Amino acid sequence: MLEAVRVALDPTPRQERLLESHAGAARFAYNAGLAHVKDMLERQEKPEWSYYALRRWWNQAKGTLAVNAVTGETWWRKNSKEAYNAGLKSLADALSNWSKSRKGLRKGRRVGFPRFKSKDRATPRFAYTTGSFGLIDYDPYALRLPKIGRVHCMENVSKRVDGAKILRMSVSRHAGRWMASLTVERKDGPMPTPLKGGSVGIDLGVKQLATLSDGTIIRNPRALDSNLRRLRREQKNLSRKRKGSNRRRKARTRVARLHARVADLRRDLLDKTTTMLAHAYADISIEDLNVAGMVRNHRLARSVEDAAFAEFRRLLTYKTARAGARLHVIDRWYPSSKTCSSCGTVKAKLSLSERVYHCGKCGLVIDRDLNAAINIQVAGSAPETLNARGGDVRQTGSSRTMPAPVKREPSGGESRVRLGAGLGNEAMQMTSL
Repeated sequence: MLEAVRVALDPTPRQERLLESHAGAARFAYNAGLAHVKDMLERQEKPEWSYYALRRWWNQAKGTLAVNAVTGETWWRKNSKEAYNAGLKSLADALSNWSKSRKGLRKGRRVGFPRFKSKDRATPRFAYTTGSFGLIDYDPYALRLPKIGRVHCMENVSKRVDGAKILRMSVSRHAGRWMASLTVERKDGPMPTPLKGGSVGIDLGVKQLATLSDGTIIRNPRALDSNLRRLRREQKNLSRKRKGSNRRRKARTRVARLHARVADLRRDLLDKTTTMLAHAYADISIEDLNVAGMVRNHRLARSVEDAAFAEFRRLLTYKTARAGARLHVIDRWYPSSKTCSSCGTVKAKLSLSERVYHCGKCGLVIDRDLNAAINIQVAGSAPETLNARGGDVRQTGSSRTMPAPVKREPSGGESRVRLGAGLGNEAMQMTSL
């Protein structure tokens, strides 16, 4: 199994300059390779943009490209060859994604043609895949970076790796801090024993981040909204600075650090919440939310993205697999909010402003989110059945397709046959046998 270990670096001023030089080398190789590909396309030649083809071209052309225009000195030897390879690998992946997107072979939004990376805007990054990089024997708080040397880390990186094989090390700078991300390969261990905890349904929301079927409420910290006033002030100050000045550079650093703080606050809560859920419950059921459709509502878009529903599910997926819990994903067409958790009556309409669910048949009065969480728990424990909404969503007597609800998204074919439990973390658990 592959894992990522991310640690903060503590480089000296000299090492920071070397890190920036390596990141600039990766950016230079990327831009040079992109210019080479565009030149061949303009001449109507068939370019070879695979990673190995770009590496062959770079090895032939680096003696004339990586030259100081003033002194005539060839400077590519000052940086590790892995920095240039990292830039070419990034370019090859970008061109491959663009080509597959044009042919309809890539899922998601259409990918545009790669653009040149700017020194002012691009994130400084490079990577090592070969060579003597990684841990240092008897020095647990350091990493070895070729051409840079021993770089001190802010934590015990040897303990984090824990004897795993390091395949790749990516170095990047975010908000003024250099980070190293290690891709490690661990041996597949025995399957974790199933937990003895009960089952729970989770209803994600904007007002409260999560409401559990047992009545537990996890508040939404609103990391962006709570820092929005400071962010607006810093961005206004940034807009007033002259481009290219040192004051503008410092103002951009303050804005970047504030964005990093927002991301850290959000990630901290998501990590703690998903870890607690994965170790406290044996069966966890969650909805398959259509986040892309929800952000189309301009009144809710910022709040939905601030809550990070997709990241919540991603973290919960691999943490439940590690802990031995089972994750059930409920079909997005299941009306969890409109269904009465007592008698099963489904309302025809339920506006977002109705925060308390009133059942007209059995008289149940319950919090809207708690009612949905209970229904999600029941649907997750039920066997897979045919979806009653499996047909096309069309108005009677009309050929016009109705728009998808905010929490759902119509899907065609085999993916629309589930009423309740779908694939959660079963695939991850099977691959670790």
